[in-house]
Amino acid sequence: MSEMSFKQAKELVERMEFSEIAIRTSIDNLEKASSSFQESLKLQEDIVNRIPYSDKKLSIMKVAVALNIGLIIGIFIGKYLL
Repeated sequence: MSEMSFKQAKELVERMEFSEIAIRTSIDNLEKASSSFQESLKLQEDIVNRIPYSDKKLSIMKVAVALNIGLIIGIFIGKYLL
């Protein structure tokens, strides 16, 4: 009987060791995922901070394109109609 319980205890210890290894790998994976998530949050924050600057540049670019188109139309009107 004591030999049977010793085998059971040995199996139980092995299971606990495997569980401990599995928990450690899970914790390591969780830490890696957490750090990559933090890195992606920083990148998203940088993108969100750059959006107003990009919008401003796009507005200036639209005005510049409109001025160039107006200049070209003005040159054609001046050359052919006047």
